[in-house]
Amino acid sequence: MSLTSDGAAPADRANWRTAPFSQWAFRHVGQIIPTAPIANDPGAVWALPAATRGLDGFHLSTANGPGLDLDGFMAATAGDALVVLRDGQVVHEGYANGNDARTPHIIMSASKSVVGLIVGILAGEGRIDVDAPVTDHVPEVAGSAYLGATVRQLLDMRTGVLLDADDQAAYAAATNWEAPGPAPADLHGFYETFAAPHRPHGGPFSYISANTDLLGWVVERATGQTFAELVSTRLWRPMGAATPAAITADDLGAPRTTGGICATVMDLARIGQLLVQDGRRHGAEIVSTAWVDDIVGNGDREAWKTGEFAAGFTGLTMRYRSGWYVVDNDPSYIFAMGIYGQNLFVDRANRIVVAKLSSQASANDFRAIGLTHRAFAEIRRVLLSS
Repeated sequence: MSLTSDGAAPADRANWRTAPFSQWAFRHVGQIIPTAPIANDPGAVWALPAATRGLDGFHLSTANGPGLDLDGFMAATAGDALVVLRDGQVVHEGYANGNDARTPHIIMSASKSVVGLIVGILAGEGRIDVDAPVTDHVPEVAGSAYLGATVRQLLDMRTGVLLDADDQAAYAAATNWEAPGPAPADLHGFYETFAAPHRPHGGPFSYISANTDLLGWVVERATGQTFAELVSTRLWRPMGAATPAAITADDLGAPRTTGGICATVMDLARIGQLLVQDGRRHGAEIVSTAWVDDIVGNGDREAWKTGEFAAGFTGLTMRYRSGWYVVDNDPSYIFAMGIYGQNLFVDRANRIVVAKLSSQASANDFRAIGLTHRAFAEIRRVLLSS
């Protein structure tokens, strides 16, 4: 059992996602859940110079009160870290609640966006055919609800898989994020026995976290490497991450690819900058430009419009592609998002990246989500107004 920063309250797998324990736990995940390291290359760090200007003039109006400056916005959304880049330069870097530039913080479902990049890299290498059935790589799921689903449908949250309460409980136990049970946490075992009824694959957007954990098995099977090794060799090292990352694992070593990546806010921002630069760093291709263009330009608007999240993003024309949310309004942008307030916004046209990590008390605090999207728009306004 671990202790929070004040040495008083225990943080363990029974309470680590519950406030006030989460504020400490989200930056000490490796002391609570088994993790696999994602190594960086300390000799090839991508230096991001400081910009000559900041975010003076940032102001968020509120329904009641005088409005919020940047510090007020961070406090109102339980922000732990915030980095803003423009043209690859650091416009703003700020930390709170015990975090700093080298703190690996869990990014929750923003991990799905990293998985999407890894699949794209492997597709470019010819190791994965995204239009092929999942069972081509993982025949063990042929007796499950995933029979007939393609890798692309996992990426785009368009499988017809449904989890009832019992299925969800079994999946949660398999991830190793819950209090330990009588049997080892085993993600692969969950998929092999998951035979629940399902709708036809390829329908509306349906957010099933188990889809992306299955992608973790797909990429490991396609390469013979662990997911942590793949992220290290294909992304973290060539991208120039400044700090090692990690990913949570079950008791048998399978990674929680849907939400278990722990990384610094600055390295999260580097991922955004990589996409601004069409997947390249110093001219070398890390993620193919074709894959980046596919994220930005493809995905099914109708699948999103008829899917379960559309009502929460009223006024936006959107798609979901390879783990990324795509906004087609002018100006367009893409973003990664995780529960409890993890965000990465990328405006490629205006070369703006905003990375924010948080420890919000609610998994889905809709007020905080709304404020964060408004803050991104305000940051962009400030940067484009000079």
